[in-house]
Amino acid sequence: MSLRLAADAERTPSVADDGVWLTCIACGAQFAPFDDVRYTCDDCDGLLEVRYADHPTFEDFSGSGVWRYADALPFDEGVSLPEGNTPLHEVPRIRDEVGVRALRVKHEGMNPTGSFKDRGMTVGVRVAQRVGVDRLACASTGNTSAALAAYGARGGMETLVLLPAGKVAAGKVAQAALHGARILEVDGNFDNCLDRVQDLAARGEVYLLNSLNPFRLEGQKTIGLEILEECYADYGAFPDRIVLPVGNAGNTSALFKAFRELVQSGALRPDQVPKLTGVQAAGASPMVEAVEEGHDEIRRWRNVETRATAIRIGNPVNAPKALPGIRETGGTAVAVCDEEITAAQRALARRASASSRPRPVRSRASGASGATASWARTNASSVSRPATC
Repeated sequence: MSLRLAADAERTPSVADDGVWLTCIACGAQFAPFDDVRYTCDDCDGLLEVRYADHPTFEDFSGSGVWRYADALPFDEGVSLPEGNTPLHEVPRIRDEVGVRALRVKHEGMNPTGSFKDRGMTVGVRVAQRVGVDRLACASTGNTSAALAAYGARGGMETLVLLPAGKVAAGKVAQAALHGARILEVDGNFDNCLDRVQDLAARGEVYLLNSLNPFRLEGQKTIGLEILEECYADYGAFPDRIVLPVGNAGNTSALFKAFRELVQSGALRPDQVPKLTGVQAAGASPMVEAVEEGHDEIRRWRNVETRATAIRIGNPVNAPKALPGIRETGGTAVAVCDEEITAAQRALARRASASSRPRPVRSRASGASGATASWARTNASSVSRPATC
């Protein structure tokens, strides 16, 4: 199934429910969105995308936060705390040091539980209610567990989180526990946890809300929509490049989907779409490997290590969506070592008064990834690879 930036809109199938359906990106099979619990294609096990009969333009959006973009989402409202509408900081000192015309940092840490995962959960938990489940689960490196527990509690649902033993920030474990989640520690890394929770979901014991669930990514599209709107309001133009940290590659996939839908609605021309650049820690960089070597698929890294725990992932499940997003937009992917990550984290805090948990923060190239995402207007057409640490 084509993920081209300028692909024609899909015809509405008979399985659509109020103009919403699921399509397999691998074989094109189509499914009703809410008649059954479904994470991947029944026919080929490929990733699913949520598709819509109608795509809105910027003029259709109103209100604030994630649900400002209800016309681009499967429901008019979700299970909300509320979330979204996070600040897009100006960072003039870093902008001048980097040498770009404009640079902003999107601070997703201002969401209710402290990460962009809240955007996905407000949609995902609402879908769980719609399909009639009452037990939610996820594998997590920290942020997803906190978001799932909070939004599950808000929706009156039981939550289960699987964490790699000894490799999750204590504050995130405490957040999940505070909201009443049942916490299971698993020997191994995040990918091992995801394997286990997928097994539970396949048996129908839990509703999976990792980003393998296509509805999670619908809420995360709103990061890109907010960036585009605020950029255009401030500069009269859309950003040249958006740089994102990559763990499971959900945000890269989500933003690319948001841009494709805007192109299909006529709100955005293909040449106005920002280049997507993914940043991974050098010790957990299978996406970078695939981009640099020209592969269509990633190779699973069995052993990954980085102090940036949120992106310590060796098998990004959304790579089949994210790799086309990087390539179709003319973007790239880069790896940074832990020393660069912590140095850039300090620089962001000291020169921009914006804090972030350890995850890639680009400070020596043409873009930066701050608390969660950022964008830059720049004369450069690519992001340079950092020197070896």
